[in-house]
Amino acid sequence: MSTQPKNIVIVGAGIIGCTTAYYLSRHPAFTSGNNTITIIEASQHGPAQGASGKAGGLVAKWAYPKEIVRVSFEEHVKLAKEHDGAKRWGWREVEVGTWEGNGDEGVLDRKKRGKGVGMRSLEKKEGLDGEFKAGLDEEKSKGPSSSLLPVDLDWMEERLTESYASMAPTGSTAQVHPYLFTTSMHQLATSAGVQAIQGRVTAVSVSSGRVIGVTYHISSADEPTEIPATDVIICAGAWSPTIHPLTKLPITHTRAHSITIQPQPGTTISPYVLFTSISLPSPSSSKKKTEFTPEIYARPNNEIYVCGPGDDEPLPGTVDDVKAEVAACDAIWEQAASVSVQMREGVVDRKQACFLPLGGPILGEVRGMKGLVVATGHTCWGISNGPGTAKAVSELVFDGKVTCANLKSLEPHKFF
Repeated sequence: MSTQPKNIVIVGAGIIGCTTAYYLSRHPAFTSGNNTITIIEASQHGPAQGASGKAGGLVAKWAYPKEIVRVSFEEHVKLAKEHDGAKRWGWREVEVGTWEGNGDEGVLDRKKRGKGVGMRSLEKKEGLDGEFKAGLDEEKSKGPSSSLLPVDLDWMEERLTESYASMAPTGSTAQVHPYLFTTSMHQLATSAGVQAIQGRVTAVSVSSGRVIGVTYHISSADEPTEIPATDVIICAGAWSPTIHPLTKLPITHTRAHSITIQPQPGTTISPYVLFTSISLPSPSSSKKKTEFTPEIYARPNNEIYVCGPGDDEPLPGTVDDVKAEVAACDAIWEQAASVSVQMREGVVDRKQACFLPLGGPILGEVRGMKGLVVATGHTCWGISNGPGTAKAVSELVFDGKVTCANLKSLEPHKFF
């Protein structure tokens, strides 16, 4: 391990970049030496503007890859204890299960209900016909049955349920609010001396086999800016292969839409994460059924997060250029509203989209480019595996080797 001061640059202020900044700033070598850490984020709106701010926030012992999961779950627990994660970013244990059933077609009459708006707002704007409203009131008055659903899972409709199964033992799954967790890591890192700047990194400079600097642009119209670096950590998610010389990284992407719903005041949503299969009429034919598979996450503040499948939309220039398709978000709402009174009476707060990085995770130093570390491609498990990844990177950068986990199978050497 070199005793020379390090100028460390982290590319990307998503969950991996922000937790990496946090762990590096807590390493004894940083706190005792004359080192610098800079995190560069392309978005003009700060950290967690991409997938890290729009994910479900699941943290699981049964996630993958196993090389990171064990370390990361333990680190999540430690972080929550040290920084009051329950209050600060919604840390708590959750039950997780699969739900299969039929959506109620009657509640999805678009002419009566509009597109993707909660019933509460629609009642104020348009009203509901008496027969439909009476049916809804009767539905709300029915108590939940315990024959198929867990007794406390009272925000999914028993009458529509065909099956429910627990996916994991109690205590093996938890959750965070991803935006709050990521921004908290960013705040804790900057308060410890990490510098944060805005810019889109386009290249890492390498000379004689080692990193010497980073080139970034504040905007597409600006001249490039170069800063020196002894170590560069690539945490740019789906955008990682756009950075020279990492164009061979096999990181692909998918665009995922999601919504958040606020139930009526006073409604209590028990802590469950559900992987659903909902049977509804096909969009192209009312006589045919289609299986829709939204994921539904109850959150501590009674917010409900629902996400749909990914699509193959091309990757835009930066995270600020990501667009959400209203129709895709409306479809997610309709699927969720068809199986839950609480969701269809709630108000949609956010309609959003993000690009998930696929193909990894890839984690380790690039051979022949000393000081260039790749930490990207974490798929849907980035929030869960962020702290474990960050701990490993902090050891690699400051100690010269990773001791918390065996990451040989995740190293990037095979791509260069």
